[in-house]
Amino acid sequence: MFLAQAHARLADALDGLDPILGPLGQRFADAGFELALVGGSVRDALLGRGMPDLDFTTDARPDDILRLITGWADAHWDIGRRFGTIGMIRSGYQIEITTYRAEAYDPESRKPTVAFGDSLDDDLLRRDFTIGAMAVRLPARVFVDPFGGLADLEAGRIRTPGSAEMSFGDDPLRMMRAARFTSQLDFAAAGEVVEAMTGMAERIDIVSAERVRDELVKLVCGAAPRRGIELLVDTGLAERILPEVAGLRLERDEHHRHKDVYQHSLTVLDQAIELESRYAARQEKAGIAEGDPQRLPVPDFVVRFAALMHDIGKPSTRRFEPGGAVTFYHHDVVGAKMTAKRMKALHFDKDTTKKVARLVELHLRFYGYGDAGWSDSAVRRYVTDAGDLLPRLHILTRSDVTTRNRRKAERLAHAYDDLEERITALAEQEKLDAIRPDLDGKQIMALLDIPPGREVGEAYRFLLEERMEHGPLGEERAAAVLREWWDARQG
Repeated sequence: MFLAQAHARLADALDGLDPILGPLGQRFADAGFELALVGGSVRDALLGRGMPDLDFTTDARPDDILRLITGWADAHWDIGRRFGTIGMIRSGYQIEITTYRAEAYDPESRKPTVAFGDSLDDDLLRRDFTIGAMAVRLPARVFVDPFGGLADLEAGRIRTPGSAEMSFGDDPLRMMRAARFTSQLDFAAAGEVVEAMTGMAERIDIVSAERVRDELVKLVCGAAPRRGIELLVDTGLAERILPEVAGLRLERDEHHRHKDVYQHSLTVLDQAIELESRYAARQEKAGIAEGDPQRLPVPDFVVRFAALMHDIGKPSTRRFEPGGAVTFYHHDVVGAKMTAKRMKALHFDKDTTKKVARLVELHLRFYGYGDAGWSDSAVRRYVTDAGDLLPRLHILTRSDVTTRNRRKAERLAHAYDDLEERITALAEQEKLDAIRPDLDGKQIMALLDIPPGREVGEAYRFLLEERMEHGPLGEERAAAVLREWWDARQG
């Protein structure tokens, strides 16, 4: 059944693309060259997925490709020419055509050496996985699958066309891609792939941090990132790129119950993904615009990665107390620093790093709310400290409840429901998302008759504290409070 449906989906996709595939294939055939739709384009068509980008391969050399597409493409570029790739736009599709090639990594080099080939089957053999080593010859539309990629799609299996050792030796980043595809497609890696990844894990060290980072982001944003993370940890790759996550396996949670901190973190990740969609739908219903800083993208790397990393500070803060209790005091602060350090090593941008680290730092802030209750000023501080990250903090805090004790879980959920309701109520009253003192800097300088400088900042912070503690004061009351504070300082 799957095979018949897959072929039907492929035929439908090819029919829809005929205005591109037909003329392009004919141009190459008339010039005496082969052309085939290949790789992810064919895989996605077989799965019934959208195909915004189209990848082709050919025995034509880059100069020949350029000659054949000039005047037909709406636009083209040759930035990948030295690697045999010519890019173009046609009818809204982004297209890449690459000369048959062989790639191999020098054992000591991060950069591939490229040699052009003359055979489609040889080109497919050098591709990363069988599910990307399928092609459709054009213009005749002949399906080519020499390594069983379609069967692997049916089985939900990640396998290499040749030996896994040869594939990962050619390009060690393919080990990261294997983990990424298990996440994106919710597939399992074949035994020989897992074995090769385990034996060759140290080879990832020669790959640039940027390339590793990009694969990690795709993995975390996939449909089943837990699968990808588990594969990285089980094979030892995580010890080289995310050692803090791998280290969580050794730590039992503070209750010594059914799961260790590693499994807890994976469960938090799963739950964050589920809540991510709910909160995004709620925001859309509320009319929060796409450009709003608090608007959640789906998938959202920031909240997912924070969920994965939120407890990495526990191993270094674990303490055994008299009576057998275990504590992890300040693991939130320590974990935030560790997260920022790891993301810097992976060359993440400063903004993303700051957001993820801040969520890790704030993930415990809610606890105690249900028992002791918070004043309005405490609620204001919670919102102010979270800033634009507030929806993500809601997700992370709720996801961090993984207890099997139903009564405890329900109590925490009700407490957070109450907190969100209070935040909403206060926001309606005070425009909480933009808390500012009742007087600005110019008003402070005029009232106190002081020039710009440190004292203005101190007065501003004093008024902000008053605003946080007591809510809106109004300009008249704020001025009186400020004068009283200033007089006391001067006396």
